[in-house]
Amino acid sequence: MIKPLLLGNKIFPVNIIQGPLAGVSSAPFRRLVAEYGKVAFSCTEMVSCKALKYRPKLLYQRYIAKDPKEGPVCFQLFGNDPNDLAEATKTVTDYGADLIDLNCGCPVKKVRKQLAGSVLLTDAPKLYKMILAMKQNTHLPVSIKIRVESNSKDKFNQEIANVVNDAGVDFLVVHGRHWNEHYETPVHHDQIQFFVDRVKVPVIGNGDVFCIESLKRMFRTGCAGVMIARAGVGQPWLSKKLIAEMNGEEFIPPTLKEIGSIFILHVELLAKLLNCERRAVLEARKLAKYYARGMNSKNRKEFCTAMNVCDKFNDFAVLVMAHFVEEL
Repeated sequence: MIKPLLLGNKIFPVNIIQGPLAGVSSAPFRRLVAEYGKVAFSCTEMVSCKALKYRPKLLYQRYIAKDPKEGPVCFQLFGNDPNDLAEATKTVTDYGADLIDLNCGCPVKKVRKQLAGSVLLTDAPKLYKMILAMKQNTHLPVSIKIRVESNSKDKFNQEIANVVNDAGVDFLVVHGRHWNEHYETPVHHDQIQFFVDRVKVPVIGNGDVFCIESLKRMFRTGCAGVMIARAGVGQPWLSKKLIAEMNGEEFIPPTLKEIGSIFILHVELLAKLLNCERRAVLEARKLAKYYARGMNSKNRKEFCTAMNVCDKFNDFAVLVMAHFVEEL
């Protein structure tokens, strides 16, 4: 059910959230999701606590900058030292975060080697200290984003539920897969419901939400809100579409030409953020297949192939305008 969402001391008009995506969730993407998707809030890319401590100026362009036209933002941090996390929490509070999340689910090897991300799920005492470090250094709502134990030998679901209740996070985000499960593995909705039934705070369900049926399936876990992740790439209006469908309202999708204009705006905003046209266009190569979802297969393949050799903004814009046209 679409309804207002109360998280800590903040209330949001809807309970659909855009989640953090590495390499995607910078300010331009979040601005488009706020404008076209009308989400409760969006999340930043995962930001290293140590990097915030030693390289804030270098990080500002990509990870910390906010667009004045974007909505509320949850800054997602990662690290394994409570003192570093305390300082990082203060830093992003000052930078204008609206909420702060600690990543406890990242499966990437270089993050786990730092004893951060999903490793924290197997160290409940450390996680407790990390949560307190956030709570004691900000007035903002704080959360942790976790994975589940699934069918693995790891047995941490109940321990994490206890930590959530004892340490006092304001809400919990649960991605319903184990850290070593890939996206081909279906989400374990029953384990999301496990946390809904055992923690005292709102649970946000995450994983495999891309259409109205998958959204309804997630809400059947009893979660207070739903986080959309990969499905939002290339279609920043997705949340608005799902909200309309849940409410039985009509949603008029953007035309292919309008999608092309949104893609051009996305890359134009990236170029301004990064102060580098070429870097923005190189990032656009990764986004091309997502924005081109609505094309026929032949046109999509031609467009993506042409994008792979494009490195100038004007050439990119011409290419988009030539391909994002209504098909007969």
